[in-house]
Amino acid sequence: MIEAIRTLTEIEAQHTSGAYPKRPLTVVRGAGCTVWDENGRAYLDATSGQSVALLGHSHPAVVEAITSQAAQLITCPEIFYNDQRARLYEVLETVLPSAINRFFLCNSGAEAIEGALKVARLLTGRTGIVAAKRAFHGRTLGALSLTWNKDYREPFAPWQPAVMHVTYNDLDSARVAISEETAAVVVEAIQGEGGVYPADADYLRGLRELCDTHGALLIVDEIQTGFGRTGRWFAFQHSDIVPDVVALAKGIAGGVPMGAVAWRGELGTIPGGSHGSTFGGNPLACAAAVAVITTLREENLVERTAELGAWFRDEVAALSLTQVREVRGLGLMVALELRGRVTPVLKTLQEDYGILALPAGLNVLRLLPPLVISREQLATIRDALAEVLS
Repeated sequence: MIEAIRTLTEIEAQHTSGAYPKRPLTVVRGAGCTVWDENGRAYLDATSGQSVALLGHSHPAVVEAITSQAAQLITCPEIFYNDQRARLYEVLETVLPSAINRFFLCNSGAEAIEGALKVARLLTGRTGIVAAKRAFHGRTLGALSLTWNKDYREPFAPWQPAVMHVTYNDLDSARVAISEETAAVVVEAIQGEGGVYPADADYLRGLRELCDTHGALLIVDEIQTGFGRTGRWFAFQHSDIVPDVVALAKGIAGGVPMGAVAWRGELGTIPGGSHGSTFGGNPLACAAAVAVITTLREENLVERTAELGAWFRDEVAALSLTQVREVRGLGLMVALELRGRVTPVLKTLQEDYGILALPAGLNVLRLLPPLVISREQLATIRDALAEVLS
């Protein structure tokens, strides 16, 4: 008996873990801001693969870097020195504040948060952690302890480390929580999964002062916002502060898995053997990251993102859409808070308009397009929003 031919969707559905709610779309190819399904239908990708493809899909510079390095050396653990890792350190120094020059390389955002927590514990000798309500920092156990959403947290309680959650953008709440027992305050400069809420500049400056007063470290989560997404290299730069520790990931290597913990060099190094990552800092990911950061600079994409994002938000706000309560964000990190549920809107955009977007809560539509997106493509998104949400 001839076995029936299974579709790609059926094969995945049979074997998937169940952790991911799936959309009815099989993506098989991408170029720039466009992806295609197995039937050849094109979609305008305003997700960037969750803010990962900063240069769009399969950017020539990233493809060349990966191809060239794959033929040279793919893996090299950090027990040895490596040329691509050294190059990446030098490039990171050029975009981060000069004081931040120590790095631990890993493979994801959640790993970067886990590493940042260990760095804070090791460098301060303290155990207390302060995080924000509505925060999202990842789903591994340490990162999840910082995350506010009870649906993520409660199945895995109780927590280690002990985390106190405070109201975002409320310095009085932070003053009560931060003490001489606090190892670190962990904060997103813009809360992404929590609804795309930017931190007030005075709030981040106040957190900086409170951490200095009490000897705690300020950890800024730039996993979704880093490397130009908000119109500055890093979102904390909008507030003119320098964190003690920065968690990086997502777009750093343009689609190749990579994360990083970066901290102020004057804090010193962590003890040998206190942390590790088999694949962290591998030459392939490092080469891709060097290509991404170099291209962002050479093509002035960070400055362009600030200008283009402001234009797009103004265009959408000017539509005065009846179903939109508020338009907010920075750069090309844009949110539309809706008066109703976002899921039907995402479905309509995908099926009827060929536009892929993201939720950020039950009623927030989130747009994270590649930083290479054109004004014309943004206008296409604007026009579709006008029809769907008016």
